[in-house]
Amino acid sequence: MTTRPEMWGSRGATSSTHWLASAAGASMYDHGGTAFDAAVAAGLVLQVVEPHLNGLGGDVSIVFHDAATGTTRAICGQGPMPATASIEGFQALGLATVPGSGLLAATVPGAFGAWMRLLEEHGTLPLRTVLEPAVHYATTGVPLLPKAAEMIAAVQPVFAEHWTESGRVFLDRDGRAPRAGQRWRNPYLADTYRRLLAEGEANGRTREGVIRAASDAFYRGFVAEIVDDYVTGNAVLDATGDTHAGLLTGQDLARWTADEEATLTLAFGDRVVHKAGPWTQGPVFLQQLALLDGIGSTDFLGADYVHRMTEVTKLAFADREAWYGDPRFTDDLTPWLLDPDYNRARAALVGDTASLDLRPGVIAGRQPRLPDLPLGELEPTDPPWLVQLREGIPVTVPVALLATQTSGDTCCATAADDRGNLVAATPSGGWLKSSPVLPGLGFPLGTRGQMAWLDAGHPNALVGGKRPRTTLSPTIVERGGRGELAFGTPGGDQQDQWTLQAFLAHTAFGLGLQESVEAAAFHSDHVPTSFAPRRAAPGVITVESGVGRDVITALEARGHTVKVVPDQTLGKVCFSAVGTDDSCRAAASPNGNQAYAITR
Repeated sequence: MTTRPEMWGSRGATSSTHWLASAAGASMYDHGGTAFDAAVAAGLVLQVVEPHLNGLGGDVSIVFHDAATGTTRAICGQGPMPATASIEGFQALGLATVPGSGLLAATVPGAFGAWMRLLEEHGTLPLRTVLEPAVHYATTGVPLLPKAAEMIAAVQPVFAEHWTESGRVFLDRDGRAPRAGQRWRNPYLADTYRRLLAEGEANGRTREGVIRAASDAFYRGFVAEIVDDYVTGNAVLDATGDTHAGLLTGQDLARWTADEEATLTLAFGDRVVHKAGPWTQGPVFLQQLALLDGIGSTDFLGADYVHRMTEVTKLAFADREAWYGDPRFTDDLTPWLLDPDYNRARAALVGDTASLDLRPGVIAGRQPRLPDLPLGELEPTDPPWLVQLREGIPVTVPVALLATQTSGDTCCATAADDRGNLVAATPSGGWLKSSPVLPGLGFPLGTRGQMAWLDAGHPNALVGGKRPRTTLSPTIVERGGRGELAFGTPGGDQQDQWTLQAFLAHTAFGLGLQESVEAAAFHSDHVPTSFAPRRAAPGVITVESGVGRDVITALEARGHTVKVVPDQTLGKVCFSAVGTDDSCRAAASPNGNQAYAITR
């Protein structure tokens, strides 16, 4: 039995990490829109209702299937580091890593440009229609999520004393943090949306022209001007406990565009799985599939299944650590990483016991390079607000629990329609705790730069104008030349573990979509995290208690250190799907009681 039904519709489906975003997306079908319109509407609403997990100043990775052309493509909403950023510049400040919060880690905010490109080139509805739900909720207010309230309370001293523009947006007139469930408004963000729309409509004569002009207003207009005036001219408190000005300029925004590009693919049975390139961690999903040949013959969620999945994850993610980076700046080695012969040799490394080593492979005769940096830890005596700033992702749990924390850092929006179109997107960054709110705009910048290494020889080394490797990793699946599945989840480094489990539950073990997202989940904590302060727990696997005591005991006997967490705490996988009869289905994880699937 599932806690929710698998949703069915004849016109369209939307599944996202917040019910209001899913409702906004589904409402686009009532206007005659497509999955592209639905995904954009949902993504913009997520910026309002989950401000602790994403924002207008953040980033997004989008993959989509266009039924009219039969193609699946990716849109990069990950902006690069400022042109003037350099390893030497950070080292001159006495830094060994890029701070996890503040202005130094700010990249070009790519989310708005990516959503606008998807809407302009593939959507059908006018910008006003698609943007209206986000404007409405920012203006009239939404019930503040408990995790958002906890996050605001955790950094309230920073907002009250240092990031006063953030205080204007997130604290009341007396400087107090809002309560969970309280109706919270962001009129500054609403005004920003309205101004983007107004400038779009004033300068564009067609539907596409309005969208393009609104994007120009962001990247070459008033938003870029405020970024240019504020970031480099103001030293603000950041994760170091000191103050620094940032590097991002209006010119950095002006020279950037959201690119559409080919996806990476892997055949899995009669399906073809699509992911974005190695500027994301997406290829690890494909490599895990390549390493898991025959996994369907094991008992689902049995000890053999969990052990093999975990050991394969360690190998694929070790290759991520050694080889991934922006392919515009470093060699793209994914053809070798996905080569069948390479993965047969890699799969032979999986033994009967847990590996405690980080084992990237040798590629084309090249030796792997792992970053030569110490893993960071927080001082338990640090004040809570500084602990929060030093954490590269949003967490609201005590320091002692951070090694096993399960908080998400991201959102997800998926959509499908009766024409066969599919969209999967994972918006993130621009979190309320990541950076000060920009004056008058109602949103902060993202801090994705923290993912780049200050190690010049590494593929993910920090370089001006280069995209830091991101964890954002949505998925599209085709079957028989048609789009079938669109899915994703929040969860940082765990995204391509939790979504892989849900995908295999459905495709290899025959579970329904809703059954798949509700099945007990687990993940490996073996590989260093992508976020400051870079932790690793070799040999540790975190499992939901629903896997069962017998399986946990068997895993421990194989050398795994097992951390058990309550059921329905790992991941928030969202599915949208198209059936062979053009019907639409959707499912959403019940974890956290906020992700919902809605169909028409």
